[in-house]
Amino acid sequence: MNVDRKSEVLAGGLFVVATVASILGSVALGAILDGTDYLDTVGDQQTRLVLAVLLFVIAAVAAVATAFVLFPILRRFAEGAAAGYVVLRVFENILYVMGSVGLLIMLTVGQSDAVGAAPAADATLLGVTLLAVHHWSVLIGTLIFAGMASCLLNYVLLQSRLVPRWLAYWGLIGAALVVVYGLLGIFGAGSDFGSPLMLLAMPLAVQEMVFAGWLIVKGLHLPTASPGGPRSVPAMR
Repeated sequence: MNVDRKSEVLAGGLFVVATVASILGSVALGAILDGTDYLDTVGDQQTRLVLAVLLFVIAAVAAVATAFVLFPILRRFAEGAAAGYVVLRVFENILYVMGSVGLLIMLTVGQSDAVGAAPAADATLLGVTLLAVHHWSVLIGTLIFAGMASCLLNYVLLQSRLVPRWLAYWGLIGAALVVVYGLLGIFGAGSDFGSPLMLLAMPLAVQEMVFAGWLIVKGLHLPTASPGGPRSVPAMR
């Protein structure tokens, strides 16, 4: 197995890990932050919250790693777009981790005796602030930046014919829907786990799993070179 093939299999596996960890993290978090007294009750859900944060961090690391693993291949066809893909994935997951750290801060504050002794208005304001940090970090990171990063990735895949055109177009459409989902969230539409608008993220989520499987099973359609001859690219439908 050559270096490119190893990179393809590794990237495919990382896509799967990132998606599965993110979903499991959201399930573990569940409704912990629902309701108005979450700052008082979050301490009782420490195990679930810490597990959710751990899964979110795993998802973030795996997502960033996909970009670095694919970059040496993608740069051969569009170095600027490939570099942009890496940068966007880094920003995406820095924000994702920030949102997770916000949850840990919320847990620490919720377990502090000072919260119980503080005026109700101050405790409420603190809880809303911490929740907002988590909300906006995740919203901008995992939707806006993630959607833009996926647009760049699938643009390179389409232009270089590394995957079938239908798979790249699917990714471009799905990425655009994720950006729309994020923009709707910024302007006040529901973007929480369980919101009907989550359907906008489903096409890209499924496409990434199909792309991951393609990487693992078939790999990218990289140019081949004959001895002394020009490099050729397999015809793609």
